[in-house]
Amino acid sequence: MQNPFEIAQAQFDEAADLLKLEPNLRVQLREPQRILDFRIPVQMDDGSVKLFQGYRVQFNNALGPYKGGIRFHPQVNLDEVRALAMWMTWKTSAVGLPLGGGKGGVIVDPHALSQTELENLSRGYVRAIWRDLGSAIDVPAPDVYTTAQIMAWMLSEYEKIIGHADPGMITGKPLAQGGSKGRDTATAQGGVFVLEAALAKLGITIQNAKIAIQGFGNAGSVVADLLYKKGAKIVAVADSRGGIYDAGGLNIPALMAHKQATGRVSGFPAECETTSAEVLTSACDILIPASLEGVLTAENAPQVQAKVILELANGPTTTEADELFTKQGVLVIPDVLANAGGVTVSYFEQVQNAQNESWSEESVFEKLQETMQKAFTLGWEAKEKYTTNLRMGVYVGAVARVAEALRKQV
Repeated sequence: MQNPFEIAQAQFDEAADLLKLEPNLRVQLREPQRILDFRIPVQMDDGSVKLFQGYRVQFNNALGPYKGGIRFHPQVNLDEVRALAMWMTWKTSAVGLPLGGGKGGVIVDPHALSQTELENLSRGYVRAIWRDLGSAIDVPAPDVYTTAQIMAWMLSEYEKIIGHADPGMITGKPLAQGGSKGRDTATAQGGVFVLEAALAKLGITIQNAKIAIQGFGNAGSVVADLLYKKGAKIVAVADSRGGIYDAGGLNIPALMAHKQATGRVSGFPAECETTSAEVLTSACDILIPASLEGVLTAENAPQVQAKVILELANGPTTTEADELFTKQGVLVIPDVLANAGGVTVSYFEQVQNAQNESWSEESVFEKLQETMQKAFTLGWEAKEKYTTNLRMGVYVGAVARVAEALRKQV
């Protein structure tokens, strides 16, 4: 698999070439400003102490405080976190937020921990780097295998250390702790808003469109439900344990209930069972990779049948696959736009915390739709201006905004 940070840097290089970016700015924007590499001692239930490897990459803060999730996953590594922090820098810029980019991670299988051990790990993460966090410094959020409860523990630990309230230092919190309505479904909802804008350009309607989704966690299951309710046919779905395909369309509410009950999508009544990899090349109009990075490669890109790809996952497409999709006439809606609904509503959460307000879900989604559709329009206009693909259209605008902020700092 291609190194995710190399993918992120190659994407930046292409955008920098289109912008004819000055060498001194290229040097600054290709690498993170800070890398925090630390060990977290955690007392286990048996009384022993175990060390967990933690990371926080603060990529760039030219536009505002670093912003980005923390993932708890056994395959976390520094290159992945650096790539995710770089992508977050362009993501916040692409949707016009006054935020920079960062990312965090811990090498751990959270399912193997008890609730007490998970709380100890979450609080330990904050204790390790609390001086480098804060609403005006670096604002974490949930990511893979982290939850609103984990964010609540982290906020509690941070406020205990600093001695006063700072609810805006972390987002994705429970509503009772200052979380925002709509945050749980924001990534998927933002993706749907962008998809609708893209399909309008292509003269395609969501109703009866055949959609395949790889990944059936929070983002994947919610986007499936939203599109199902709009009349789309969800013909293929996969999670980490397998997949199912049905040309007539799957009953998504029933599938979600099955997943909740069994922990997997396989075993649900469908035309046939398939694999996660096969879902990517199944017969569909729209493909939504919503799991981990690097799943669309030079090997499987030629077999992809979709005409539109909505990247709900971060970095699902390698640079070689991206080139092939452009040649094949496949419209790729890039991750830095497609899944930016999550960070956008995270920003809304910060605003509500700062103003001591609580917005309705309707208000949150109205603001989200306006933000996402405006960002799509700017990306599409740049795509046309530079005669490039939509990823680079979004990138040139995002990189240009960060670069201009750096110029003003000199």
